[in-house]
Amino acid sequence: MHVLRSALFLIVVALALALAAQVLLQDPGLVLVRYRGSDYTTTVPYAVAIGLAGLAALWLVVRLVTAPVHAFRRRRERTERRRLAEGLSDLHEGRWMRGERTLLATDDPDATAIARVHAARAAAARGETATAQQHLEALKGTHGALRAVTLAELALAQGKPTSALAALDDASAQPLPPRGLALRAQALAEIGHYDEAYGMLAALRKADAVPAADLPRLESRWARGMLAGAPDGNALAERWESLPKALRHDPAVVGAYAERAAAFHWDDAATRAIEESLDAHWDESLAAQYGRLSIGRIDERRTRIDRWLAQHPHSHGLLLSRARLHYAHGDWPQAEASLHQALHHGAGPEAWELLGHGYAASGDERRARVAYANALRASRGDGLIELPPETYAPMGRDPREIRDANGMPRLQ
Repeated sequence: MHVLRSALFLIVVALALALAAQVLLQDPGLVLVRYRGSDYTTTVPYAVAIGLAGLAALWLVVRLVTAPVHAFRRRRERTERRRLAEGLSDLHEGRWMRGERTLLATDDPDATAIARVHAARAAAARGETATAQQHLEALKGTHGALRAVTLAELALAQGKPTSALAALDDASAQPLPPRGLALRAQALAEIGHYDEAYGMLAALRKADAVPAADLPRLESRWARGMLAGAPDGNALAERWESLPKALRHDPAVVGAYAERAAAFHWDDAATRAIEESLDAHWDESLAAQYGRLSIGRIDERRTRIDRWLAQHPHSHGLLLSRARLHYAHGDWPQAEASLHQALHHGAGPEAWELLGHGYAASGDERRARVAYANALRASRGDGLIELPPETYAPMGRDPREIRDANGMPRLQ
């Protein structure tokens, strides 16, 4: 398209010149110049040629006069570019002091702002936070958004999300650029305001502020935090209903909702969320969480687990949940059998820990120590220790007598 426009322009100019030449050849015209009593006559083409020659001569004189000025300016620009490149190179290589000094020496008005930003980063890398802030203060009136983004980055790197929010909320930084939006959402999440961070997802997506591949992860994490931080049951229900359908089937999000619902004694809501999610998409972590919920309905949950085990007989999450419910009901032999099955099918530290609780509560201290050691080893990925033979509990000691309100043992 650009080439076509240029060609059309040249054609029009050529036609205009041809027309002008034709007119001048038919009647070259007369130009009369009278100066101080003298008359000078010539034709129009000669007058035009003399005028163009005069302009060319004038342009050449101006270029010759201003050549030293242009040469000095080009030399200065090259020096500024080299200085900026050297400062950035020093910063990248970790020469903080030299890089900061070189960047601060930059006088190019077009590069001063970015030079100040990188000088501030160099000062912060040296641990001179106050110096970094001084470098950025010079940008407050002219480059408010750039200053706010840099301050927020430095504050978040120091673990100060509140300071990052204060910098980003400054009036001179509005409207925030995409990087500022991403940093603001990060700061909100770090101070626990997951509901506000979640509410910024649309703006982040529209501004392309974070990679598209990271959005699902952030959406899930902030949704979990938003549900876990619900102040009451009404807020929990409202936040749950506001989530898209796909997110309400995310195992981690469902687990966060179920835990919070159980904390509010919404037993039906907690169990129903996990049951519906497992019926739609099977997930071992949710299967294990089903028995870990701090709610009642032990018999109902055991019945449901038995029905699921018919479809997923090798699910270590279900076997672990069944063991927990047997244990909470005081049936340690059945709980122990389920735990061994769960370990056989790949259960990890959680199963070993519960096994240790059961052995400790029944008086089998030697096996309890081995089970606890295996729980630690399994969490580290180390090899496991074989359980020693069973030792019998002292007469009259019942594991049910030393449990807390949630059915867990009170270690003595």
